[in-house]
Amino acid sequence: MAIENVAHFEDSTDETTQLIQDSTQKAMMKANDPIQVGLLGIGTVGSGVFTVLQRNQQEIQRRAGRGIEITMVADLDTARAKGIVGNQVQVVADARAIIANPEIDIVIELIGGYGIAKQLVMEAIAAGKHVVTANKALLAVHGTEIFAAAHAKGVIVAFEAAVAGGIPIIKALREGLTANRIQWIAGIINGTTNFILSEMRDKGLDFGVVLKEAQRLGYAEADPTFDIEGVDAAHKATIMSAIAFGIPVQFDKAYVEGITKLGAADIRYAEQLGYRIKLLGITKRVDSGVELRVHPSLVPAKRLIANVEGAMNAVVVQGDAVGTTLYYGKGAGSEPTASAVIADLVDITRLHTADPEHRVPHLAFQPNSMSSLEVLPMDKVVTSYYLRLRVADQAGVLAKVTGILAEAGISIDAVIQREADQVGGEGSTQTDLIILTHDCVEAKMNVAIAQMQALPTVLDQITRIRKEELA
Repeated sequence: MAIENVAHFEDSTDETTQLIQDSTQKAMMKANDPIQVGLLGIGTVGSGVFTVLQRNQQEIQRRAGRGIEITMVADLDTARAKGIVGNQVQVVADARAIIANPEIDIVIELIGGYGIAKQLVMEAIAAGKHVVTANKALLAVHGTEIFAAAHAKGVIVAFEAAVAGGIPIIKALREGLTANRIQWIAGIINGTTNFILSEMRDKGLDFGVVLKEAQRLGYAEADPTFDIEGVDAAHKATIMSAIAFGIPVQFDKAYVEGITKLGAADIRYAEQLGYRIKLLGITKRVDSGVELRVHPSLVPAKRLIANVEGAMNAVVVQGDAVGTTLYYGKGAGSEPTASAVIADLVDITRLHTADPEHRVPHLAFQPNSMSSLEVLPMDKVVTSYYLRLRVADQAGVLAKVTGILAEAGISIDAVIQREADQVGGEGSTQTDLIILTHDCVEAKMNVAIAQMQALPTVLDQITRIRKEELA
């Protein structure tokens, strides 16, 4: 090699080495800079996130290893947003301005719903940004698509705040219990319905009366449909089921039943029998597949979860190694939910530069190891039942009812017939017949209830509440 060529080669090598060193130095400097966050929507939860992040920033930085700063906020009400964040944060009306900003590392989505929120989350992922969301409805319906897009792009979608507010149940299921084969989960995961049921029990009032009070106190929305019909709880149960059993999110296969048909009499009878009624989100692994259901349930009063009152949430998880674990706390509210959002921000900050293939998978299991377990239709679910029948107070009624159950192969655990005057007052010709059954498949119970309902001595719609021992 000629002398001048050698010299040129050495100069080129030195130049390349210097470029690498400069690039590394810039990366190290950036890694020490605060991670920049864009916030989409600054309502109740968004303002809580900003407040807690400001208040505890030193503690959070010590845990995360670098600062975390909200530097942009998007909200249609820019004046209100500026009043919350002050002059230190850029406020815009267009959420896409945040996604287009190359300095933003993480986007927090707190808009809610299935529509524009989905578009913005998918656009943020396509732009290579990590996403934190509290949007359980979005993930329960479109989670499979969203997680697949995030995995392909090598970014994180974190969603601790989507289930049970401030309770770290997602992290517990995805990481803390990773050694376990999860057997079942049962949760009080909607504070509005739990408040209503607690009030019905404490005050002996019917559902409609308590709902109005819950709305007055701010526990229930003006349109409470998602809460009282069980949809909100089903969104959350769907997400937990996917993480527990390594199956895709399948909200469309969940059985959903709310609390609107419950009466004060059912709450009272349950209490007399040693049970309390709770709206539970239940997912269970059985031989034939996975149960995924939300409905009112009789729970033995001695269980801890039966004593969760007011707007509080609680989730019971049964694992084969750890046994039964209980997670309890505030399931909603500005700062409790903000606590979960910020925990996700810290997790992403810690993992920001980590190899995407070695991060904790979105749904706990590696994407290529997801299960094809069937989510069972409700008529294949096996459980036990509480039945309340308003019947004519005459001879032979009990024999006909128990005869129908016997023909269906349904075993009876207990029968209580109230005195007519205890139900309708002195001279009443009606009474309540309460039946507790042993386990049977739901399809059999559906047939038996239809036959009992057709009896001329059954005077009103039969109330059926499933019974969960949670043993």
